[in-house]
Amino acid sequence: MTEPNDKSRRGFLGAAAVGAAGLGVAAIAPGLHLIEVSQASAPGKGASSKVRWGMLIDTTKCASDCNACVKACNSENGISEVLKDPRQGSQWIRKIDLKDAKSGIAHSLPMMCQHCEHPPCVDVCPTHASMKRADGIVLVDRHTCIGCRYCMLACPYKARSFVHMTLTEQNPEVPRGQGCVESCTFCVHRVDKGQIPACVEACANAEHNAMLFGDLNDPNSAIAQRIAEVKTTQVRADLKLNVGVRYQGI
Repeated sequence: MTEPNDKSRRGFLGAAAVGAAGLGVAAIAPGLHLIEVSQASAPGKGASSKVRWGMLIDTTKCASDCNACVKACNSENGISEVLKDPRQGSQWIRKIDLKDAKSGIAHSLPMMCQHCEHPPCVDVCPTHASMKRADGIVLVDRHTCIGCRYCMLACPYKARSFVHMTLTEQNPEVPRGQGCVESCTFCVHRVDKGQIPACVEACANAEHNAMLFGDLNDPNSAIAQRIAEVKTTQVRADLKLNVGVRYQGI
């Protein structure tokens, strides 16, 4: 649920960012800058740069009529408003269908934040609310997000959503805020406890096993070994963002 002072806080930070445009960082008080605030409040302070969390999705195992990953994401992250009004609800993961016009071969696959090594959303954020942890997970700090939606425009994967509606039935481990932008977090609250993302778990429970999550930097991890063995694709590889989500079979 949005904290009572979230709206005024975001309005103040937005005004500060605009007023200090061109200075490189926005000063909001003597000796205090927005960049310092974002660094101090960034989650995952203990995240290690030795790890690069990633996901491999085998589209040959992803069923077009299966929505288990989407349902699990909504349930795990407290995204209940999408059920009330899909036009206004957030969407952290969505299923898309692709069909080759020449061969007629069709694929169904989940699309979410790609957790880029060089995330455009971070580059354009005026308050540094969009940030990348040392382990590669891209997040949004709702306390410093002013809802400008620059990151939504910058994301080539349409992976970010703006929270229009009042939030209810929230997961205490997944703080969200009305008037903020948000996206897939790789279920960071689970990852930090040694668990896998909810979508991956749901896919396995549905016996599709199309999603594999792990450390891309560990050559002994299942995901690193699979990527070394089979041909995988980065969506919009031409942008050279070195994404953390790879696809097999497309």
